[in-house]
Amino acid sequence: MPPSYLTTPTPRHSAKSADEPRGGRWRYQTPASLTLERYFQDLHHAETPASPSRPQFHTGRLPNSKLGDSKPRLLLMGQRRSGKSSISSVVFHKMPPTETLFLESTARIQKDSMHSFMDFQVWDLPGQLDFLDPAFDVDNIFGEIGALIWVIDAQDEYLDAINRLNTTILNLQRSYPNINIEVFIHKVDGLSEDYKADTFRDIIQRIQDELSDAGYENVPVNFYQTSIYDHSIFEAFSKVIQKLIPQLPTLESLLNSLCNNCRIEKAYLFDVLSKIYIATDTTPSDISSYEICSDYIDVIVDVSEIYGWDRPGKIENGEAEEEEDEDEELQNADAESIITLQNDSYIYLREINK
Repeated sequence: MPPSYLTTPTPRHSAKSADEPRGGRWRYQTPASLTLERYFQDLHHAETPASPSRPQFHTGRLPNSKLGDSKPRLLLMGQRRSGKSSISSVVFHKMPPTETLFLESTARIQKDSMHSFMDFQVWDLPGQLDFLDPAFDVDNIFGEIGALIWVIDAQDEYLDAINRLNTTILNLQRSYPNINIEVFIHKVDGLSEDYKADTFRDIIQRIQDELSDAGYENVPVNFYQTSIYDHSIFEAFSKVIQKLIPQLPTLESLLNSLCNNCRIEKAYLFDVLSKIYIATDTTPSDISSYEICSDYIDVIVDVSEIYGWDRPGKIENGEAEEEEDEDEELQNADAESIITLQNDSYIYLREINK
């Protein structure tokens, strides 16, 4: 499993307490680490999936999932050339946004399996096909869905896209009423601030009015303004993924405790591969703090690819190795880094699993 990083922009404070390890030597632990240990000791009371073996992750029970399915599915849908393939390439395949200009239109369903903190699938559906047609196996496409992400090009004529979205929602409400509908109003980077706000309101109003006229009030549809040229697309995907994590309240509680004990301003739990943040504390989110933490992860990954090394693990039989203190440092499976900012604060990054 790829590593996840915990990044915490925080002012300079420190507090230490002692704890005695197995070997009899004393080591220092912060109050936050002691609190985290107490939380982890109580995690066996949390909800876990029924499985004969201990899982590394738990994607939760999806309302439309078949029995035994462990990979929520994200469907990228929308009109042709609306930006679906560009979004998938930038977020999940680390493609530079400028190179997406050379992507060809999707001619068939593109399926990607993402292995991270939680495993999920991303399906990129061609915009020129009507997947509600009886010729397609609708249950196979929508039966195990975690979220439907509909992409609307804000720089193009969007009335037809709205009509197709509402038709899709109305058809899915009959068989799959619990599907999360996420609307990405995309390519807003090319619009002025006033026109962007007007377009955003107009699209929301049209969709809600048409659903209301069809007799569906308060359909759970969420809207985001996105662009692949800034962090808005990662922010939107973060909020979509968080809805699929049943342990989100527990993670938020842990991060709240960390912030309170260490006087941290903001804490994020990141997935390194996609730069999606899986959880954050409950203080109001600031896009600027997320952006700098996200860029910091890019720097750490790039530097580690040049100067990093494979850290040795424990021996197969689990026996303790007799090594000097400097050798024991190499056994630490958690990478960490710190950077000092100009405003007398710093960002601390720590790898929490691998």
